[in-house]
Amino acid sequence: MNMDTIKDTIREKLFELQDTSYGAFQAKLIPTIDPETVIGVRTPALRKLAKELSKEPEISTFLLELPHRYFEENQLHAFIISGIKDYETCMEQTERFLPFIDNWATCDQFTPNVFKKHRQDLLNHIHIWIRSEKTYTVRFAVGMLMRHFLDEDFDPAYPELAAGVRSDEYYINMMIAWYFATALAKQYDAVLPYLEQMRLDPWVHNKAIQKARESFRITPEQKEYLNTLKIKAGR
Repeated sequence: MNMDTIKDTIREKLFELQDTSYGAFQAKLIPTIDPETVIGVRTPALRKLAKELSKEPEISTFLLELPHRYFEENQLHAFIISGIKDYETCMEQTERFLPFIDNWATCDQFTPNVFKKHRQDLLNHIHIWIRSEKTYTVRFAVGMLMRHFLDEDFDPAYPELAAGVRSDEYYINMMIAWYFATALAKQYDAVLPYLEQMRLDPWVHNKAIQKARESFRITPEQKEYLNTLKIKAGR
């Protein structure tokens, strides 16, 4: 089966799963992409299809087909890579795919399972990705810090990495805020000084506090104190 054939077969399967009303709803949630590129396939169906396709010998040709036209093709690509069990192969495919990610949904649902067994090497890549000029490569880097380095592998150097990012990009800043809100839930004492010392961009600072105060993992006392740290307009 050649590249065009596997691509056409996958598109045919995607359109068989199409829900146009869901597609219209989903397109509104992802304003950075052309609504015409959203077919309208629900995530559970995409995950199931990705699992089936990953067993096909020809799927490697689909992974070479970048950039994709449709949002769901990118989603499939992310889910297929996420299931690769060999770390070196998974990382190689991740490096190829990252520059082509063009929306927050694909970025955030791209979660290679094998990374958690190779955190030290992953960290080396995060140091490179977080300095990228590509919005979603940076967002992915901060997301990987949040997913893999806030528990037993936590080190005070890691929030330094996230705090060091300065960007005008909404989708980068939102992820940094999400990172610090999650870090407050998991490493409160280590991360609180970033807010007390106002070391974050003011928008990120306030959004992190907002997200933390919405969390069930933050105590009422902590929420009350965080509220006093909000940066007022003009401050």
